[in-house]
Amino acid sequence: MSRAARITVSLIVPALNEADCLGPLLAEIPSGLVDEVIVVDNGSTDETAAVARAAGAQVVMELHRGYGAACRAGVAAATGDILVFMDGDGSFAPAECAALVAPIAAGAADLVLGTRLQGGLTPGAMPLHQRWGNRVVAGLLRMLYGVQVSDLGPYRAIRRDLLQTLDMQEMTYGWPVEMMVKTARRGGVLVEIPVTYRPRMAGVSKVGGSIKGTLLATWRILCVTFRHARDGQIT
Repeated sequence: MSRAARITVSLIVPALNEADCLGPLLAEIPSGLVDEVIVVDNGSTDETAAVARAAGAQVVMELHRGYGAACRAGVAAATGDILVFMDGDGSFAPAECAALVAPIAAGAADLVLGTRLQGGLTPGAMPLHQRWGNRVVAGLLRMLYGVQVSDLGPYRAIRRDLLQTLDMQEMTYGWPVEMMVKTARRGGVLVEIPVTYRPRMAGVSKVGGSIKGTLLATWRILCVTFRHARDGQIT
């Protein structure tokens, strides 16, 4: 049996009040693409958990608010060899999970990042202020750490055994940056894969939906970026 045939994949979907998006999003997942789907309800006040269960997903409740906290809870419940993180708003195409997993399954990468800025960015999906925030932080990552990335997209895949060694601490939107920096410092191979990015299926984005939301997320991400540069250590 080949190495790729033995590898299992867990899809982790952090979600906060995404009941209107999760049904159609989870229905898009091709049969057999992943071994388990874990939706982490991060304290929703709508029917997020019920919709996810009805779609066949495993639901994990994480009442400690924060993107990183939700991701951590999903990781704790996951059993796959490769962990894929995807937003629950429908902005990403689940079928493209296969492209994110492939370099890891082939032994060519440790962390695969879905870049929206080199893929199919649908007009209106990412407002200008969100693009600006992404470019600023991506530029700093290149300058401070030599991490060659164009985007901080949350659609990503990582080896589970590697992630477990990273001692992830950031419980907010800084989680993706922490993952990238610590992977790079451990000598891990990071690659980018173009992915489709489309308008969310319903509702308003908590980050890109307002200038305030983008600024707050960017500020938190910048804090994480500079903290690790200052500390000069992995953990």
